[in-house]
Amino acid sequence: MRLRISARKSDLARLQAYMVGEALESQNPGLEIEYRFKESLGDINLTDPLWKIPQKGVFTEDFYGELIRSETDMVVHSWKDLPTEHKSDTVIAATLPRADQRDLLLIKKAHIAGIREKKSLRVFSSSPRREYNLKAFFKSHLPLNLEQVSFESVRGNIPTRIRKLLESTEVDGLIVAKAALDRLLTASQAEFSEVKALLRSYLNQLDYVVLPLSVNPNAAAQGALAIEVGAHRPEVLEIVKKLNHAATFECAQKERDLLAGFGGGCHQKIGVAVLSRPYGQITWLRGETDQGRILLENTLSQKTPPPRFNANQLWLEKPATQRVPNNASLPTGKNAYFVARAEAWPEGFTTHEIVWTAGLKTWKKLAEKGIWVHGSSESLGEQEEARVEILASEPLAWVKLSHQESAQEEGLPVVATYQLDFKLDVSSFSGKEFFFWSSGSQFLEAVKTSPELLTKYHACGPGNTSKMIRSQLKDSNRLFIFLDADDWRKQCTKE
Repeated sequence: MRLRISARKSDLARLQAYMVGEALESQNPGLEIEYRFKESLGDINLTDPLWKIPQKGVFTEDFYGELIRSETDMVVHSWKDLPTEHKSDTVIAATLPRADQRDLLLIKKAHIAGIREKKSLRVFSSSPRREYNLKAFFKSHLPLNLEQVSFESVRGNIPTRIRKLLESTEVDGLIVAKAALDRLLTASQAEFSEVKALLRSYLNQLDYVVLPLSVNPNAAAQGALAIEVGAHRPEVLEIVKKLNHAATFECAQKERDLLAGFGGGCHQKIGVAVLSRPYGQITWLRGETDQGRILLENTLSQKTPPPRFNANQLWLEKPATQRVPNNASLPTGKNAYFVARAEAWPEGFTTHEIVWTAGLKTWKKLAEKGIWVHGSSESLGEQEEARVEILASEPLAWVKLSHQESAQEEGLPVVATYQLDFKLDVSSFSGKEFFFWSSGSQFLEAVKTSPELLTKYHACGPGNTSKMIRSQLKDSNRLFIFLDADDWRKQCTKE
């Protein structure tokens, strides 16, 4: 059997087509693949920003006729490039596991001193979404003392855009989809060895920040591939559907449906990220519609609806907590630091290695200290992979800066840079049925004096706090995960 796969001619598009072809070959021994590559309108017009080009699907529509006329069997797209309108004569038959859906800020190392001096940052990006969501974030979370952030239009493939950045004397940074860079850097085919080496040489001249989805949700379906097949080709649909990664398909399609509800299109100042996790589905939606409506949604859809109580039965009190610094020495041989809280950062310590924070508040506080933070777990827990090893020039050896009671994770040894001293008011537990905890250590301390808490309902964010609480409860169904305490109160208070 022989199948024809079409895609654009760019390095990334060819690589993505090969990924699909190899997946098909692994499932269908003896299958032959023919690859057909050509330029699209979006590849030819490199002058106008995409949102100014009147045609829809500037990277995808040129292949539509081939599918309808059965001149090809399938087309592999970056799913974010497809218009959100539904087509009746073609089908998105499958997708592969999603790559990193976040955006990546690249900044020239040689410009950092100048940026600090002029208090101004100029960034290449043609995306209204990125410009809308990131201006304020850059001012507060980059240690550059910024007063002004401006965006400049740029077009071209990934190597071209990075080259334009490095050649510019005026522009300091560039924002790209991290998935695109990750895929090119890890390509195994020999034909990509030259572009991989080129990108590595470029990265040596750049520093980077992995941009948080809660602040800057991705373009709908970013990082996901779409395998488009003619609806009149059931024999091809049957083969392709076996490749489908269901969780990726569900999240990407939901993002596209949400964007379509606001009109769709790359001119929109709207980002939407949907993440599937064992405890539920997270949706981050941020931006502004064409009608001027401000969008700001952070939700976690629970797999099991939480119980509701009267407001006076909910407990959320932050105990008086002292954090006493330890005279801990940092281990040698480590080049990546996971920082649990800003207080965990040793006074006077500076580094040019990887710094990753548990949440955005810690990120901001470290930036105020002049520390360059490369990204964050966004309060979703340490189990959220940083996924920066691909960008690193050498293997990463991680260490966690936290307190002495912090949970130990495999591959993430703890350096206790401070101690906790809780002062809990146990009388405040009286009459309460549902408790929200911001710290697993706080929960364990409370249970020592009030073991009856183990029969109550509990809530917390994802991560080690949930692990610590679950390890103590006989009935794990009494623990519920929320993004924050405000969401917990809203969902669990009786009306």
